[in-house]
Amino acid sequence: MQPWIDPQMETILQRMKAGPAVDFRAMPIAEARVASDTATLPWSVGAPAIESRELRIPGPGHAMRARLYVPDGGQLSRLILYVHGGGWTFGSIDTHDGTMRGLAVEAGCPVLGIDYRLAPEHPFPAPLDDVLAAIDYVEQGGLGEPVRPGNLAIAGDSAGANLALAALIRRRDHDLAPLAAAALFYGCYEPDFGTASHAAFGGGDFLLTSANMRWYWNNFLGQEADSTASLAAPVRSDLSGLPPLYLSAAGLDPLRDDTIRLAHRLGEAGARFRFDHVPGVVHGCLRMWRELDAARAMLAAGGTYIADQLKNKKAGGNHPWNAGLSSS
Repeated sequence: MQPWIDPQMETILQRMKAGPAVDFRAMPIAEARVASDTATLPWSVGAPAIESRELRIPGPGHAMRARLYVPDGGQLSRLILYVHGGGWTFGSIDTHDGTMRGLAVEAGCPVLGIDYRLAPEHPFPAPLDDVLAAIDYVEQGGLGEPVRPGNLAIAGDSAGANLALAALIRRRDHDLAPLAAAALFYGCYEPDFGTASHAAFGGGDFLLTSANMRWYWNNFLGQEADSTASLAAPVRSDLSGLPPLYLSAAGLDPLRDDTIRLAHRLGEAGARFRFDHVPGVVHGCLRMWRELDAARAMLAAGGTYIADQLKNKKAGGNHPWNAGLSSS
């Protein structure tokens, strides 16, 4: 049985499939990044025109390019750190500009995006170290005034969701104060390619393929094997003591079952979270917000969840899962 595809998603897929096929794995990494950016950057055209400014913030032995977005009425006493996706290999504050602008508007508070170091040149734990350095920079007043952990949230999509979750676990393990909340959009949380969602959606009909995902994981893991128990695969860690989490999974995503497993494990740990399964859409759909109502709704749900936590509202809890979790 063919899976249901959101009609707006179907239109986008048909248009994208009509273009030339590109195999990033067969290209030099610098050339592959140019090709990826060329395909991704146009999605940010028409994003909300809010205040933004370019920054350089310190990382471990280097400086990171960063961008701060401030919506109308936004105060820097509350902030969301955004960690972009791209398989730890691609992506930047430019490719995710539209997503971050939209999140700032939906949450009603500033968003800080960072260009963490990319694999394969900088495999795990370098990207995670950069995310942790950015959190520390914000807490220590790098943006002009210190932001307390209770007023700071983190969000990320795909590989960025992996790094955001790992950062929360690392902070807990180092007895640092928890952040207020996190929004994790269609994340990849362990290198498991034997899931039902990989079998159903990883063949190439829905943009992200299992083969490309293996390549991304190889880039990120470096010398580590797929069996790693490190924070490169955060879902394998103890998940107790984390702040409230918003989780979303795309229904046509090879990584859908990563989020389902994370939700199960959070439930076992007694965590507070909300899980939305969004049927009929593909991995990476957030960047398609201009044409895809479901993507706008996903971003709005994550932004609202964070906003409620920053306002100390008891949003979420052990959220009743919605329907549509079958493998077809």
